[in-house]
Amino acid sequence: MITVHLTKLEAALDQVRKSYPKLKPADAGLIASALTLTGRHALAVYDGEYHKWPEDYNKLTGAMVAQLEMVNSGIETTTKKTTKTVVEEEPIMVTVGLAPNVTAGEAILDSRNDLKTLLSDILKEGVEFAYAPSDIGWQWALDRANWSTISDQDLSRRIKIKATFAEGAVGIEMGATGAKKRASRAKAADPVEPAEAPEPVDAPEMAEQAL
Repeated sequence: MITVHLTKLEAALDQVRKSYPKLKPADAGLIASALTLTGRHALAVYDGEYHKWPEDYNKLTGAMVAQLEMVNSGIETTTKKTTKTVVEEEPIMVTVGLAPNVTAGEAILDSRNDLKTLLSDILKEGVEFAYAPSDIGWQWALDRANWSTISDQDLSRRIKIKATFAEGAVGIEMGATGAKKRASRAKAADPVEPAEAPEPVDAPEMAEQAL
C-alpha cells in the first residue's frame, strides 16, 4: 500500500519513486499528481450514491437533511433527560464515505493509457492518504455548510460531519495532536466559492520537480 501525502506533494512523489523506481522522473510526477487528485477530489459516498465535489454540493447536503434532523431530535430528547454538561457537549458524528476519484486522476494523464493502467493498479492495491481536513474538497465543504439554513431549522452544534475514506483507501488525518487514522436530507444553500479550497495539482509542475 502506497502512502500519498495530500499536503506535502513532494512526499507523494518520493513515495511513487520508491515504489516504482523504473518509472521515468516525468512519469513519476504525473502519477503522483494523479494520485493526489484522486484523494483531493474524492467522491462522497452517501446512501449508496456517489457525489462529485463541488458539482453535487446541493444534492448531497439535501440528501443528508433527514438524517441530521433525526440526530438532532435525539440530541434534544437526551438533553431534556440529563443535566450532565459533559454528556451534552460530546460531539455526535455523522459520517460520509469517500472513494478515490479515478476520473479526476485520469484526466491529467491525457492519452497515456499505460499510466492510467498503473494508476488503476495502484488504487486496486490500496492507497493510504495522509491529509489535513482542508485538503479534501468534500470535507472542506461539509465543515463550512450552514446546516441550519439547509434544513430550515436550528441544528445542534454537537453534530459534526466527518468524511472518511473507504473502498480500498485509508485516511490518516494530520492534526496538531498528531496523525489520526480513519479507515476504510429542504432547500440547500449554494456553497460559497472557497478561498482556500484544494486546487488541482498541475502535472507539468510536478513533472519538473521530478526532473
